[in-house]
Amino acid sequence: MENKHSYNMIKTEYKNIRGDKCIMKLLNILKSLSHENRLRILNLINQQNLCVCEIEYIMQISQSNASRHLNKLKQAGIIYGEHHAQWVYYNINDKILNEYPFLQMLIEKELDKIEICIEDNKRLKEYQESELSCKDLSDIIY
Repeated sequence: MENKHSYNMIKTEYKNIRGDKCIMKLLNILKSLSHENRLRILNLINQQNLCVCEIEYIMQISQSNASRHLNKLKQAGIIYGEHHAQWVYYNINDKILNEYPFLQMLIEKELDKIEICIEDNKRLKEYQESELSCKDLSDIIY
């Protein structure tokens, strides 16, 4: 009888821990959205996979600033990076969008209404039309 009681206690505790992990994950996601630059980054990489130097160039922020915000989004699981030669290109994690549909709605339907994101979108379009590459930006920025 005592074993059955112990099993039920462990099962209940596991559910609580699992629930706490879900809550913590959601809180980390929400915290990662709490800075304008991170929202701007999401807006940009929703349109095109970008590397740090491209984000820096388009958003007109420093490399360390861009990297810090990319890291926060990456830690929350919202984005991931893929290595191509010496550059890391950032993408939105579709798995997290499926898990938290409000993120997809925010990214696809709301961010492009924010004035600074509208300006970033214009600079992204100019960048795309310029035919500059990461190598070119590295030479310009550094």
